[in-house]
Amino acid sequence: MTNPLYDALIGRHRGNTKTFLELADSEDLSFDAFVDLAARIATVLLDHGVNPGDRVAVQAPKTPEVLATYAACLQIGAIFLPLNTAYTAAEVEYFLTDATPRLFIVATTAEVACKPLCARLGIGLLTLGATRDGTLVTASTRAAPHREVVPRDPEDLAAILYTSGTTGRSKGAMLTQRNLLSNAEALVEIWRFTTDDVLIHALPIFHTHGLFVASNVMLLVGGTMLFQAGFNADAVLDAIPRASVLMGVPTFYTRLLGSERLTRSHVEHMRLFISGSAPLLAETHVEFEARTGQRILERYGMTETSMTTSNPYDGERRAGTVGFPLPGVTVRVADKDGVQLPPGETGGLEVKGPNVFKGYWKMPEKTASEFRSDGHFITGDMARIDEGGYVQIVGRYNDMIISGGLNVYPKEIETEIDAVPGVLESAVVGVPHPDFGEAIVAVMVVDSGFDMAGVESRLETRLARFKRPRHYAIVPELPRNAMGKVQKAELREAHKHQFTRPRDART
Repeated sequence: MTNPLYDALIGRHRGNTKTFLELADSEDLSFDAFVDLAARIATVLLDHGVNPGDRVAVQAPKTPEVLATYAACLQIGAIFLPLNTAYTAAEVEYFLTDATPRLFIVATTAEVACKPLCARLGIGLLTLGATRDGTLVTASTRAAPHREVVPRDPEDLAAILYTSGTTGRSKGAMLTQRNLLSNAEALVEIWRFTTDDVLIHALPIFHTHGLFVASNVMLLVGGTMLFQAGFNADAVLDAIPRASVLMGVPTFYTRLLGSERLTRSHVEHMRLFISGSAPLLAETHVEFEARTGQRILERYGMTETSMTTSNPYDGERRAGTVGFPLPGVTVRVADKDGVQLPPGETGGLEVKGPNVFKGYWKMPEKTASEFRSDGHFITGDMARIDEGGYVQIVGRYNDMIISGGLNVYPKEIETEIDAVPGVLESAVVGVPHPDFGEAIVAVMVVDSGFDMAGVESRLETRLARFKRPRHYAIVPELPRNAMGKVQKAELREAHKHQFTRPRDART
């Protein structure tokens, strides 16, 4: 038995002296150096008792060592579990309690806060930085490279990524070797990636977009990544003349459009601009093409399925759509009973293919409820497919908000707001935002003891920044239907221009 994902992405690059990661603040890393770094981190993980099938949780800044930890987990058969760096201590406690990792790797600054929790849960703790002995960087520098590669089956787990649920409880999506490798192979094919490509990597690597879509594709073809710590419009614009591809979220493109440096001549070396993780406004498509002569390629995916559809590389990249299914993937629009609907009708989007995850960690009943008997996964997104086969996402069954490319579930925020003294009830919705795609609005019914500072103070300690509302509204009552259910569609309509002007008011 081999290790398909490791062999395809990592192992074959031994001896490859081509630059893999071009870094702004340190020496560039060749493919061979990256393979060696991963092998040394593998030794560190083994020294900390990590065995095949164990989870390794990581909540740390974007560095080559963190990416190499993913590769090291593949090598020794461990399961990589990246966590958003914005998660609060309360959120992290849930993930660690649920996933029970063998080891938790954190930023050096988080060690003091995490040590009591890890001690209570029996989880090993390792810090990232190189400032003292006992950190991942220092230990990997001193470690001998581990040479053995643990055999893995294509159905073995490679990673767990947490994605929130409509009830507020996060679910761990179990991703197999086959899920990740098949998706990378399909993307290389449809997006025409080769070893000559240079990708601007400004995405986080705790998310499927930056970790699996971007990194796996470039490892598979042997291309170079301009590895940036985060998105900065000037830094991306500086990199564009040396690059061929940019993968981003809508926020990237709206901010690039805010710079006078974004011109047709400046991007003449680029062959592809890709956007995903949130809907791209049609006007952004139009303005970007007018400024650069290039049309953004929009695609669709989610944590449970990685990439599912894409607008074509050749052919019309149609604004407002996410294109066609990837090779080997089938999609359908169905009614609530799973009966496929004809083109043009709106229903639930369902997906089947090698990209679809294995299920939710320790949630067999939830897993079973999300799949049809024929194996189609119920995404929870509302969609329609036109006569030409283009898929258009039109909404979500579960009212999930996608802000800046990150999933936010209203129930989690509502639970925290409702716990504040003076708040009688709340409803959270997403409304259009020119920069983030959607922004969060909290609508509250309060009594005389309400203090806004209490809401802000609670959310600051309980929720990551990207989950906190950007606007609060106080109303006498929430709109409800005859059954007493809050009508969130009415709230979205009432606040839809909170961050944007009505079209007829634009100049």
